[in-house]
Amino acid sequence: MPKIAINDIEIEYQRYGPNTGEAESIIFLHGAGGNLLSWFQQIPYFSRKYDCIVFSHRGFGHSYDSKHGPGMKSFPDDLRSLVDALEIKNMRLVAQSMGGRTALGFAVTHPERVSSITFADTTGAMGEIDVETALSHWRESNPDTKGIGFRALSDGFRTRNPSMANLYLQIQRSNPQRPESGGVLYGGPKAKDLKKLIMPVQFIVGEDDEITPPHILDLASAHIKGSKLIIVPDCGHSVYFEKPEIFNFEVEKFIDGSC
Repeated sequence: MPKIAINDIEIEYQRYGPNTGEAESIIFLHGAGGNLLSWFQQIPYFSRKYDCIVFSHRGFGHSYDSKHGPGMKSFPDDLRSLVDALEIKNMRLVAQSMGGRTALGFAVTHPERVSSITFADTTGAMGEIDVETALSHWRESNPDTKGIGFRALSDGFRTRNPSMANLYLQIQRSNPQRPESGGVLYGGPKAKDLKKLIMPVQFIVGEDDEITPPHILDLASAHIKGSKLIIVPDCGHSVYFEKPEIFNFEVEKFIDGSC
């Protein structure tokens, strides 16, 4: 597994795509229930045309955080260090759940380097009061009694695809143990920083998402001028995993339309 030394750790990553040196780069940013393995249904599709990079955030997969390390606070800067080391100047970001925090933090700091962002089942942890309040109310009235390895997938998907549901759980459980990260989707950039997002932005969410449901992403989308929201029926918190054919189609259409 390739690793690259950045900041105070080594990040594991993989790179796929045409070896022309001319393909546009897409960086895939996994959620708290995954690592770089999460994108196995996206890489074969997008790597035909794009330079695709997947990596494990610090504290996930084999990207071990340093003792008393900064954890998710360092995610945006870890991304900057990674793409700098890989000599990627401009990129498109596709972010799932927790990965939205990385994408939004990076994009408001380096907007000139980001050609587009897909926020999948995530607010990007934006710190707008209405978004955070709605998210808190939702979580208080819908407490997690199952754990992310189960809650991230819809009940219907688990019934129809027990083997795939178990694969999701295995990927999630391959991560190092870590404290529960209740603040993953809170405390991020606010209004003045969100105005820096001059690139095209889209939100995708599963209709049955139990973690960040559609009404919350609708609020988040309203804070980013020109962004759009796609709601995928009969799907939970992980559209990329449950319905990859729809996810891949919508992301590619969005990217092609924003060239």
